[in-house]
Amino acid sequence: MSSVALGSVFVDVGCLRKNEVGRLKVSRRNGSVLRVRASVASSQQSLKLAKPEAQKSEKTVRIGVLGASGYTGAEIIRLLANHPQFGITLMTADRKAGQSIGSVFPHLVTQDLPDMIAVKDADFSDVDAVFCCLPHGTTQEIIKCLPRGLKIVDLSADFRLRDIDEYEEWYGLPHKAPELQKEAIYGLTEVLRDEIRNARLIANPGCYPTSIQLPLIPLIKAHLIELTNIIIDAKSGVSGAGRGAKEANLYTEISEGIHSYGITKHRHVPEIEQGLSDASHSKVTVSFTPHLMPMSRGMQSTIYVQMAPGVTIEDLYQQLKTTYEGEEFVKLLGKGSVPHTHHVRGSNYCFMNIFQDRIPGRAIIISVIDNLVKGASGQAVQNLNLMMGFPENMGLQYQSLFP
Repeated sequence: MSSVALGSVFVDVGCLRKNEVGRLKVSRRNGSVLRVRASVASSQQSLKLAKPEAQKSEKTVRIGVLGASGYTGAEIIRLLANHPQFGITLMTADRKAGQSIGSVFPHLVTQDLPDMIAVKDADFSDVDAVFCCLPHGTTQEIIKCLPRGLKIVDLSADFRLRDIDEYEEWYGLPHKAPELQKEAIYGLTEVLRDEIRNARLIANPGCYPTSIQLPLIPLIKAHLIELTNIIIDAKSGVSGAGRGAKEANLYTEISEGIHSYGITKHRHVPEIEQGLSDASHSKVTVSFTPHLMPMSRGMQSTIYVQMAPGVTIEDLYQQLKTTYEGEEFVKLLGKGSVPHTHHVRGSNYCFMNIFQDRIPGRAIIISVIDNLVKGASGQAVQNLNLMMGFPENMGLQYQSLFP
């Protein structure tokens, strides 16, 4: 059976045949709500009761998407299409100003959304919260000019590092909003949930740091692994490099190969080390090498750690199980099961597992996410849900795409 809704009337419809009317059973439930059950609908016209406009008007949080023409902006729009409380009222994209979202992303042509405008022309009087999907280095000045009453989730790296000197060292330019940096909360949802709930400005984590910190932080907090000699071999789909036209990202440059980049100097290194150092209350340094893979999306971090004296692989497994057994979006797989990027594609899940290394005392952790969802836009929606007082899984219960 399927359902059709109009106002407070719900019609359960099954075995539909055009231009036929079946017997209706009407019952009153939940106070004034009227439910009508039918075996046959009157016509195809009668099925057009639940209009998108009616659904849209019921959404209570008005959303602005700054930088809607990039991959993370498009992914925000895709996720919010089925969010019952978030409705987009403003979209900016300076180079695509005046264009519809369907002309930039044809897969979103079905969405009834305002045309994109330049950020300088944006009017925030009809906006309650903002997803900022702008490039690194441009976000700080824009965010510091936004109305103070807005809730903000920033998907760039501009507010992730608490130390503004460290930001300048790794990003090559001085921080332009140090007063806001003091206010920003790092948005690794499963780790900093309480702080996120009460925040106004969230620095959404990077994709690599998300896939790495989720398995390592619980083990570090429990003193189960050594803080030295942590080796991380991470691989990402090409969408992680952004939508800008770059010679290095051409199909002929990327396909049929693996491309290491940012060796010893990738900008996610200080973010990873900041989170792990917070967990250990001491400085943690990691060896991290990322690679681009010939796939559009997906991310795997393979992490090699030394177990603390007397600790077994079972201890590590049980710690991760205890930490995440109540979490919806972080899943420790059954013993021996290997996580694959295909298993989380298009979803907000992080799958992980841990294995005994053949070198005594060492363990291997494999963690996979979709770099555009849990690694970016999905976690951003999860965070704004918390900030607005909604269940954090709202609008995010997409299952993975397979194959």
